[in-house]
Amino acid sequence: MSRKLYTVGPVNVPEDVLKAMDRPMITHRTKEYKELHGHIEEMLHKALDTDNEIFMVAGSATVLLEGAARNGIAKHSLGLTSGSFGERSIEVATSNGKQVDVVKVPMGKAVKPADIEGKVTKDIEAVHWVSNESSSGVLCDSMALANEVRSQNPDALVMIDAVTSMFATDLKLRQMQPDSVVFGTQKDLALPPGMAFVIVSPEFMKKSAKMENKGFYADFVKLQEKNNENYALTTPPVSLMFGLEYQLEKMLKEGMATRYRRHKEMAELVKNWAEKNLDGLYPEEGYRSDTIGVIKRGDLDFDAFHAFIKSKGMEISNGYGEAKKSTFRIGHMGDLTTDDIKQLLSVMDEALEEVKQ
Repeated sequence: MSRKLYTVGPVNVPEDVLKAMDRPMITHRTKEYKELHGHIEEMLHKALDTDNEIFMVAGSATVLLEGAARNGIAKHSLGLTSGSFGERSIEVATSNGKQVDVVKVPMGKAVKPADIEGKVTKDIEAVHWVSNESSSGVLCDSMALANEVRSQNPDALVMIDAVTSMFATDLKLRQMQPDSVVFGTQKDLALPPGMAFVIVSPEFMKKSAKMENKGFYADFVKLQEKNNENYALTTPPVSLMFGLEYQLEKMLKEGMATRYRRHKEMAELVKNWAEKNLDGLYPEEGYRSDTIGVIKRGDLDFDAFHAFIKSKGMEISNGYGEAKKSTFRIGHMGDLTTDDIKQLLSVMDEALEEVKQ
């Protein structure tokens, strides 16, 4: 049975986007491919307001989080975490042989500049964190963290996992100038899983050029060489790129400011429902995600609640990590609208009545 997804990811992919991918296959060493690649690159830069290079590969975002660790850290980094995916970014680095100092704050809280005071020492090559923690619904202030990192060590690279914030929250990339930012197709781009992206600074590329043992698939220097020709290093998911081109055209037509505002409006609807009907949102006030509503469920029987929602053709997400048993999550991102969220919340009202009986 197909359902409309209000999940944290993969997210709902509209019918028009699916149809946009239904085009005859082209090979990736042709003029047609170069035009597709170049057009996507142009629109990515425009939508995200950045002049830094953007690389695309087939795979989940994790492949480029690993690539960032291998290209940007020779030995020693500082990892910031407030949840399961912050822990993941640290594991990605340590599993590649990097020494990672860790700053960890309680789940539901945001890492703040004061938490890293005095910790970005001269031997710290990079500081990495998740901008929007999917397990807790915390949206950290990446600008403030980046400024603090550079005030302590101007040479330290700023490396950000923006998987569930990019294209939904204005990260002000031109102002912040992070050194690497990773995201994928299956969240705010409202596409199927299968492509990963990284935005890289000139400083990062200088570091990558000197790095040894980067592997092949995510060697950023190799990716750059091909990207400069509007080619991919390895076989790209061309059908998915057709959908990406279509989505970026839609996005620019909507306008990024309008898109960011729409996500905030959807988040506000979910927050108000949670405060009225249950125990409110899980993350601390002032640091709440525009894309993921993590709701404290109290004594709610989530399985019964969710079963009713599914019976109405919709699906949400259970809690995750340490908060799995005390929360559930609603993804309000991608091409969803305030009308979609209102429809879901109406069904959730019915579900609450059903499980109380």
